[in-house]
Amino acid sequence: MTPQDRRTPQIIIASRRRRIARGSGRSVQEVNRLLNQFEQSKKMMKQLGKGGKGGLPRLPFW
Repeated sequence: MTPQDRRTPQIIIASRRRRIARGSGRSVQEVNRLLNQFEQSKKMMKQLGKGGKGGLPRLPFW
């Protein structure tokens, strides 16, 4: 993957996904799964960074 591919994975079209799969010895389905998991984890980290909205509740400190 190019640095631009890693920064913005939304730009990866089907031909690039095939090239990435071929270069890594994986199937296109595995590449798609990896990109989907990356997007989900990015969303989760963003939610956790906001302080718990929809994420983990904050613990009260006495």
